[in-house]
Amino acid sequence: MHELAAALVGRREVAEDMWVLSFVAGPIGAEARPGQFVNLGLPAGPLLRRPFSVYRVEGEVVEVVLKAVGVGTRMLLDLLPGQAVSCLGPLGRPFALSAEAGPVALVSGGLGVAPMIMAAREAKRLGLPVTWFHGARSAQHLSREWEGDQVVWATDDGSRGLTGSILNAVPDGLGQVLACGPNPMLKAVAAKWPLAQVALETYMGCGTGVCLGCAVPLVAGGFDRACTEGPIYRAADVDWDRLPGHLSYAE
Repeated sequence: MHELAAALVGRREVAEDMWVLSFVAGPIGAEARPGQFVNLGLPAGPLLRRPFSVYRVEGEVVEVVLKAVGVGTRMLLDLLPGQAVSCLGPLGRPFALSAEAGPVALVSGGLGVAPMIMAAREAKRLGLPVTWFHGARSAQHLSREWEGDQVVWATDDGSRGLTGSILNAVPDGLGQVLACGPNPMLKAVAAKWPLAQVALETYMGCGTGVCLGCAVPLVAGGFDRACTEGPIYRAADVDWDRLPGHLSYAE
């Protein structure tokens, strides 16, 4: 884990109101694995850092994806090239892909694209075929960036791809299912693919397991900390009925 000043070097819009920010953070990028995250802090921003999945690593550059839905994310989007944030990471437990477990299905809804580029690249490194299933409210909310052998789209209004939930497009019998999106979607994933690996988004304060602000209720009883034991979980292990519906980037 590293803590460093990471300068903004790029910003691009990949769907309506969905932005990718690029920061120079070489030591973090060199160690980051699919599903892990970074905690970003602004020198003159909100008290708590904001957690973001590592979206993509290109050389010395680490990227995150976000929408401006609160004070912290709006301030991040207002950064000018060259301005720096405090970047802590890589944090959390990554996806665990197996070369022997068969083809990979990446299932994402909305901002759930966040960990999927890294996951697709890891799967391809292992020689595994990858199909990315991505859903959103409408065509303009679908991310224009994806990786893998093929992509399947779904939109609530039918403006692109299949109409309705992206989960209806995912076939049974897949070797490995990796999912990220709103908690109600992940609850549905757990019901259909209990062995799926899901990336949870929840409020985090410290990101290092100290503050206990990111408790995840477990079916077996008790709680885990999403920042250390997660954010990747086996879908069947999470008590979805007790898990709050909020997201980590809500402020």
